[in-house]
Amino acid sequence: MENRTVAVLGAGTMGAGIATVMARAGHHVILFDVSEDNLRRGIDTVHGFFDVSVQKGKLTDEQGRVAKSALHGSTSLADLAHCDVVVEAVYEDLRLKKDIFAQLDDIVSESTLFHTNTSTLSVTGIASGSRRPERVVGTHYCNPAPLMKLVEVADGRHTATWAHDATIRFLASLGKTSVVTKDRPGFIVNRFLIPWENSCIRALEAGLGTRDSIDAAVLGALGHPMGPFRLLDIVGMDIHQQVATRLYEQLRDPRFFPPPMVERMVAAGDLGRKTGRGFYEYDDNRLFGS
Repeated sequence: MENRTVAVLGAGTMGAGIATVMARAGHHVILFDVSEDNLRRGIDTVHGFFDVSVQKGKLTDEQGRVAKSALHGSTSLADLAHCDVVVEAVYEDLRLKKDIFAQLDDIVSESTLFHTNTSTLSVTGIASGSRRPERVVGTHYCNPAPLMKLVEVADGRHTATWAHDATIRFLASLGKTSVVTKDRPGFIVNRFLIPWENSCIRALEAGLGTRDSIDAAVLGALGHPMGPFRLLDIVGMDIHQQVATRLYEQLRDPRFFPPPMVERMVAAGDLGRKTGRGFYEYDDNRLFGS
């Protein structure tokens, strides 16, 4: 699993984070997006992470340079022809994801692994877009992907054993810990995380605590690596709204429905680090900056 050629589709928060993980692990990475502007922002995000890592002494100058040089961008699916693994991290739209895999069937090798980073849609449904659904595996990277070790692995109805096993080995090459789950809405993590984040937002709305006191309580008492509002600023309020709404539509559990504050923040453009303002304000809007 060393020195593979990997494509990451989608240069948004998750795509850029996953591309960072791949490049740091020594793989040759092609970050794909249909938008040149999105692609440039995604590449800048990855480079920014490695710059911060060098500044903090987590990487040497040479390691940072090598990791940055492993990343290339493209707006053409044809450039993915020689990829060993394709990780799809585009907008959570079933038709879009199916269409991308259908197009890739005619471009990549029959042995290329297809991974989908979905956490709200059916892996089986996405895999149905490919003529080879046996090679499609759900791999949900916990956010922020460069900092969190866990990846949820969910097989579709027709996922082959060889594809599942190869996926586990590939994730191990990234230094990730795999947790196998069923192809169900939200998998394990978002079944717990989204209602909890919504509860934190509702607590803030109700005046139960301040932004800082709630984050501090979670850090100090629950042992989380960051508070809910710092995490939401990295995820992006637009993404939280999208994921929460899709899970509510499928599960009809009111705990998943996003609180009114989410809609107000999205309408105001206060999406988090990527816009420079969310629950907190940022002079440095690098998604994984200090």
